[in-house]
Amino acid sequence: MWGVWLSVPNCSGPDASGPDSVGLESVSSTQASHPRAVVFGCAGLAVTADEAAFFRDADPLGFILFRRNCDSRDQMRRLVDDLRASVGRADAPVLIDQEGGRVARMRPPHWPAHPPMGVIGALGERDAAAGREAAQEAAWINGRLLAHMLTEVGITVDCAPVCDVPVEGAHDIIGDRAFSRDPALVIDLARATADGLLAGGVLPVIKHIPGHGRAFTDSHAELPVVEAGRAALEATDFAPFRALADLPLAMVAHVVLKAIDPTAPASTSAIVVREVVRGPSIGFGGLLFSDDLSMNALRGDPRTRAEAVLAAGMDVVLHCNGDLAEMRSILGAVPLLSGVAAERWARAEAMRHAPEPADIAALTNRLAELLGTAET
Repeated sequence: MWGVWLSVPNCSGPDASGPDSVGLESVSSTQASHPRAVVFGCAGLAVTADEAAFFRDADPLGFILFRRNCDSRDQMRRLVDDLRASVGRADAPVLIDQEGGRVARMRPPHWPAHPPMGVIGALGERDAAAGREAAQEAAWINGRLLAHMLTEVGITVDCAPVCDVPVEGAHDIIGDRAFSRDPALVIDLARATADGLLAGGVLPVIKHIPGHGRAFTDSHAELPVVEAGRAALEATDFAPFRALADLPLAMVAHVVLKAIDPTAPASTSAIVVREVVRGPSIGFGGLLFSDDLSMNALRGDPRTRAEAVLAAGMDVVLHCNGDLAEMRSILGAVPLLSGVAAERWARAEAMRHAPEPADIAALTNRLAELLGTAET
């Protein structure tokens, strides 16, 4: 309801070694069918000639940006345009992790700081009725403002909201990136955030399906193993993803769920994907990205990792570090986007539309008022 109330006209105006051909399908074959089932990063603030040639031949589905790629609005706009030009697709998705708080690739002074999701969740925990309604409004506004920031530079996909449910003593890698330890509140606020992003013309990616909140180690550094039983996972960890299973995109965690498959993280476990993510526990029908292949939770070289996540049922491999040699090395393991995956991507794109009119200044002020950060 706050989306309708605040969507008003804008009165204020307005980040293997070897030759490139190794392991590649022919350019004409790739462009005539589907792009490749991978999203790549790039190394710096601009696309190099080597990167442009590689991307042209590899034809990845899209790209993902990190802090190393974000300096200013004009620079990011050029970078995004050049990445799309390299594959000859003006609609190639460009992703970013712009959650707010410590996970923000685009930062001041060029872009406003946004609160971590835990701050919005804390607002919802202040009292049962008014606090939750205020938090939902704040979450929607925050999503809408994030979308405004991203669309200004041409980004179309935000790897947010975090739908994980942390537990006492879990590693701080999630921490205040999560809304709450209450699954019901996580559901409400993640939904509102996703709706705000969609209203602003940006596709949300729910993460880290089927749940990273019980991890006692950082999956960037090592492989977390969750000991909780199936009933606890169903009641807490899976609940937000089950409630948001209608959303178009999700990112799969590098976390072992011992009660379901003790031998492999969710991202490389066909059992977890079949029984939990795609199965009755969650029932997600959208497109699945792996979490970043570069994370140390996974074993083996980059090609082995790519093969493992694809064999488990990922639709798209996510390779983020911008290392050109690594990107070359995985191409032989990454097929063109499958027909089913292409349909899932098409359904996602059908949900994206031009940003709805909004008074960005008014929204910014209202969010500060709700969070108690307005200047007096």
